[in-house]
Amino acid sequence: MNRPRLAFLDASHGDENTRRNFRRELDADLVEFDVTEGPLPDHFDYDGIVITGSSSSVYWDEAWIQKLVSYVAEADERDIPVLGVCFGHQVVAEALGGTVEDMGDFELGYSTVLRTADGDADDLLTGIDDQFTVFTSHGDAVVDLPPGADLLAENEYGVHAFRRSHAFGVQFHPEYDTTTAEAIARSKDFLPDEQIRSVLDGITPENYAAACDAKRLFDNFVAYVNSVHQQSLERAA
Repeated sequence: MNRPRLAFLDASHGDENTRRNFRRELDADLVEFDVTEGPLPDHFDYDGIVITGSSSSVYWDEAWIQKLVSYVAEADERDIPVLGVCFGHQVVAEALGGTVEDMGDFELGYSTVLRTADGDADDLLTGIDDQFTVFTSHGDAVVDLPPGADLLAENEYGVHAFRRSHAFGVQFHPEYDTTTAEAIARSKDFLPDEQIRSVLDGITPENYAAACDAKRLFDNFVAYVNSVHQQSLERAA
């Protein structure tokens, strides 16, 4: 098994870059769902699940968010590998019993993230440096990890990666290219002009090349999904 079948839960409100970026980075067959406007999958017959970023907050009282959190919680109970990115990371945390809150601040642009001791030994971050560059865009954060979860990476803004069993979350955006990074930065018109300009100035070939190292986690996740599937087949044999 080389290309697993993943449920791709797109929470981006139709952002034109989202599906393009994930299609490029994930070596898998994606069954795509716009979870903000359309239905969620009506079953769990997938090798894994990926949840994208969003301009929404997971604690908002909106029906589609509550349904998404419930779906991810049931997927976790079924031991289906799950990867959440940014908002998706927060959905996974909420679904597993963690807490997400407004930071009262906004992390935007290329940042440095540090792996923890648990991150050093984890499948998701294999091959990624102990200190690595990522592009970030978030005003919410996981303030309490789910019970039993391991912290894999962090910086001064808090949790940037965690894992519990088959569920993984990363706060940063390893899928971004420079076109997406620039579009996201320009869209944050509620932030001071000088902050936006500083972020745009930092979108350089050098910073992007450094951030590409974190893209390895997508291959790591796909490899992990394949290993879980293989183990399931062996148990059933």
